[in-house]
Amino acid sequence: MEANSNTRRKFMGAMMLGATASTLSMFTDPLLAKMPEFDAAGMSDATAWFENIKGEHRVVFDGSMPHHGFPVIWNWAYLLSQNQTGVEDGNATAMTVLRHNAIPFALHSDLWAKYPFGELFEIHMADGSPYTRNPYYEPQQGDFPLPVVQGIKELIGRGSMFCVCDLALNFYSGQMAAKTGQPAEAIYAEWKAGVLPDIQVVPSGVWALGMAQHKGCGYIFAGE
Repeated sequence: MEANSNTRRKFMGAMMLGATASTLSMFTDPLLAKMPEFDAAGMSDATAWFENIKGEHRVVFDGSMPHHGFPVIWNWAYLLSQNQTGVEDGNATAMTVLRHNAIPFALHSDLWAKYPFGELFEIHMADGSPYTRNPYYEPQQGDFPLPVVQGIKELIGRGSMFCVCDLALNFYSGQMAAKTGQPAEAIYAEWKAGVLPDIQVVPSGVWALGMAQHKGCGYIFAGE
C-alpha cells in the first residue's frame, strides 16, 4: 500500500508540474483521494507492441494536448510527406502518444456522449460548442481543417501507431468520480474498456515516448 501511495504522490507531482492554468483547479481537488490505485498488471503487451515499429523513417508525436486535432493531423502529414518523397507507408512509422489532456482521442464516442469530454478537455466544434462525440477517430465533415486529413482509424489501417496513457486514464477517471460521486474503479474500468480498436494502452505516455525513441523514432511535440 505504501508503494502505491508513493507512486500516486510522484504522479500527482508530475501532473502538477505539467498543469496549465485552466486545469490547475482540477488537480488540487481533495476528492482525488477517490481515484483507484494504480495496477501494473496487464501491461506486458505494451512492451511487445513497440515491435510493430517498422521502416527506415520513424517518428513519434507527443500528443499531450488536443491542439485542434494536430496530434492526429501531423501523423497524417508525416505519411503524406513521406509518400511525396517516394517513401511507401511500409517503410515508415508514424506514432502518436495520446497522454494528459489528449486521452479522449482514444475513447469511444459513447463515452463522449455520457461524459463531458468536450467541455472538460476544451475540444470544441467550429461554432465553439463542445464536442459530444469523438471527432478524430472517424472524422466527419468539418472536424479537420482539410477534408483530406484522415482520422485515427484510417491511419492505423495505413500502419500508423496510436497509444494512450493509462496513468492519465486513471487520474481523470478519478477526477470524474470525485465530481459525480460514482466509484472511481467503475469509471476507470468503463473508460479503459472504451479505448478504441487497435489503440494500445501503455503504462504512461512518457514511458511510451521513451520507448519509441529507444526504437529509433524522432521526437516531435504535437501540443500547443
